[in-house]
Amino acid sequence: MKIILPSGARRVLDTLEQSGYEAYAVGGCVRDSLLGKKPHDWDLAAGASPEELLRCFQGYRTITDGIRHGTVGVVLPDGVYEVTSFRTDGEYTDHRHPKQVRFVRSLEEDLARRDFTINAMAYHPERGLVDLFGGQRDLQEKTIRCVGDAKTRYCEDALRILRALRFASVLGFSLERDTAFQAKECREQLAHIAPERIYTEFLRLLCGEDAAAVLREFAEVAAVFLPELKPAFGFCQHSPYHIYDVWEHTLHVVENTPAQPELRLAALFHDLAKPACFTLDSEGRGHFYGHPEQGAKRAVSALSRLKAPKTVVRQVELLVRMHERNLLPTESSVRRALWELGGEQPLRSLLALQQADALAKAPDAVREQIGRLDKVRVVLLDVLDTGQCYCRKMLAVDGKDLQALGARGKTVGDLLAFLLDEVLDGALQNQRESLLAAAAKWLEK
Repeated sequence: MKIILPSGARRVLDTLEQSGYEAYAVGGCVRDSLLGKKPHDWDLAAGASPEELLRCFQGYRTITDGIRHGTVGVVLPDGVYEVTSFRTDGEYTDHRHPKQVRFVRSLEEDLARRDFTINAMAYHPERGLVDLFGGQRDLQEKTIRCVGDAKTRYCEDALRILRALRFASVLGFSLERDTAFQAKECREQLAHIAPERIYTEFLRLLCGEDAAAVLREFAEVAAVFLPELKPAFGFCQHSPYHIYDVWEHTLHVVENTPAQPELRLAALFHDLAKPACFTLDSEGRGHFYGHPEQGAKRAVSALSRLKAPKTVVRQVELLVRMHERNLLPTESSVRRALWELGGEQPLRSLLALQQADALAKAPDAVREQIGRLDKVRVVLLDVLDTGQCYCRKMLAVDGKDLQALGARGKTVGDLLAFLLDEVLDGALQNQRESLLAAAAKWLEK
């Protein structure tokens, strides 16, 4: 397949070549192009030192934040193109970063330091593809393989373990045997990696098409930074509603949910508190009283530890806590759910989570729940289309109206809460006259 470079990338390569430096497109952009995908960005590399790169582009606007590592950003009309000096890495002392880098003239040395064969290819429009480690073959065979010795690659940078799993999940590839074996053997080194870096890679893994299959094979790797997973492994539910243990059920729920970050995270955490909440009745049936609330606490603890954004933590906490909420196909039930969840999108996420949860249970337990969820969606559309009130901002009266009736201070908030509660339940119409009359009566009491 011929790789078509954007005009800006070609301009950078031509400028470097005209100055006497060998230059190529490298890494992910070459991989994605060979897969027939549009690259997110174009990384370029050249046999020029950082100082020489700056001289080549002295007539351009440049970004030099990464100059210490040999990277210069060249600002062009169609985007920013990062060009990095060919380099080799020195000793890794923190399982993440080389203590020093050495800039070289050799493309071969630069490619040899890279993580996986599919990321260790280079391309030039005239010279074609440079593939020294079988990356194109591994793309065709859908294989993730370390460049050189897998253990060495992982010991240099432990985040490569998660990157390997992420690529497998997103691309639908499998890890080559030693690459997979060493990922498990070296997994404890992930403890040296900054939590926010782990979170970023793991989230991309979790949102991949093959996330469930990867987590199934590499569960012990994920448990290094998410020990909350371990109790679920192989935990029998002793329930006629379930045909899988807790972990296998969880993986099926992940697989059945849309690839949205908060939703996939909620799917992962929704039942993790079950082992801690397990009781067995006299008939041998398992029960898990309180597991949604306990699961929500575990989700908050784990995601906070991984430095996840607070908005994500809040949304996942809410979905896990409410994942067993009995949503009824009535306007009052839907209005109240919209209020408690904070709007349409969170409610749709909860419906998606509940459907995925149902599909991962025993077939006989699914039909009624799926049918009910479909009816809830129909009612939700009607509630939204008719503009029904489900939050304080939508009430036909506001705080000033209540103050005019004599309400003061905290009483205003309490009265608004009362009126909204009545509207949500359908006891009051969201009409100004009706609300003011109910408010006046409430104040009299």
